[in-house]
Parts: sequence; structure tokens; C-alpha cells
Amino acid sequence: MQPVKAYIIFVFLIIISGCAGNDAVLKEQREMDTRITLLTEGYTNVNAKLEELTKELNELQEQVKINSTANEEIKRAIGKMKVEQNSISTVKSTNTVSKPAPRKDVVNNELTPANKDKTDQDEYMKAYGLFSDNNFSGAIEAFSSFIKKHPASVYAGNAQYWIGECHYTRQDFPKAIEAFNRVLNSYPKGKKVPDAMLKIGFSCISLNDQAKAKLVLQNLVDKYPNSQAAVKARERLSHF
Repeated sequence: MQPVKAYIIFVFLIIISGCAGNDAVLKEQREMDTRITLLTEGYTNVNAKLEELTKELNELQEQVKINSTANEEIKRAIGKMKVEQNSISTVKSTNTVSKPAPRKDVVNNELTPANKDKTDQDEYMKAYGLFSDNNFSGAIEAFSSFIKKHPASVYAGNAQYWIGECHYTRQDFPKAIEAFNRVLNSYPKGKKVPDAMLKIGFSCISLNDQAKAKLVLQNLVDKYPNSQAAVKARERLSHF
């Protein structure tokens, strides 16, 4: 009887041990499942956060692009406004200088005792009078006719200069540059050369050719440093 009892106890212990082992396995499996679940949830959260950060980054990049475009547009608008402001200022300055009575501007500064050709003088004064009355088409025609009839006149270079002023005042800057260049090429020793260079520079600014304008104005300052035109050129160069 004792052996049978011992056998039963032995089998019972084996069954208990097996159950305990199964419980340990099940416990470990449950822990593993829990860790997997936590890792999966963490991965999902990381992905969600990454997507959120990516979206925010894309929005920031888009905003930077928009701001950059806006800044460029603002810069272009400011540049255009400066050009227009300078053009208006120079035209106003030209009109102010051009309005005094013709004989005061021409006779006092340009006539010399050695040059008293009455016909020569009268024709020039009539052309200048048309310019003073803002009859620019008539003035251009009159000054051009004067130059053809009196190519060697002391006033010829001045007449060519005022042709340029007519175009400049009408804001026809390409024709103004062409006319002022004729002053430089045909009358290089004339009194109006510095003024012609100044207006070429201003015309280039109005045409948004900043490099050419800077070159012409600096050349004016170098060649005629003591002229009134050079004073205005220096002032304009300080804004480049």
C-alpha cells in the first residue's frame, strides 16, 4: 500500500510542477504581449508626431517662400518708386532752371563783345523763347534750323543742348540721350558739355540703366570737378 501512495504523490507533484511551468510561460507570454503592445503604441505615436512635425515644417517652408516673394516684390516696387521719384525731381529741376526770362539766361552768360551778329542772336532767342513757353516741338524745329544755318555760331552747342532738354522734359529719354551726346561729340569745348553729361546720367537713371548712369556721372565729376553739374552729379552718386 505504501508504494502505491508514494507513486500517487509523485505523479501529483509532476502535475503541479507542469502547471507551475505553464503558468510561468503564460505569464512571460503576457508580459511579452504587453511590451509588444506598448512598443506598437509608441511607434504609432512617434509616426503621428513625425507627421505633425513634417506638416509644420512644410508650412514654415511655404511661409518662407511667400515672405521671400513678398520681399522681392516690395524691393522691386521701392526701386521703381525711387526711379520715378528721381525722374520727377530732375524734370522739376529742369523746368525750374529753364523758366527764367530767356535774355537773362542767354545774354548774360553766353554773349561776348566779340559776337554781336544780330541775326544770329535773334534767331537763337526766338528758338529759346519757344522752349520757355513749353512749345517743345516748335523749339526743337527752331533750334535744329538754327544749327543748320549757323553751324559755326557760338550758340550752336547751346542750341543742340536745348534740343536735348526738349526731349528730356517730354520724358523721351532715348532721344534726349542722343541729342545730349551730339553736344559732347560735336561741341566738345562748349559750355554746355558738363550739363549735357549730367542729363545723360539722369536719363539713364530714368531708363533704369544704373550702371551706365553711374559711369557717366563719375566721368563728369572727374573731368569737370568745379562745375555746377558736378555738384549735382556727386549728390546723385551718393545714392548708388
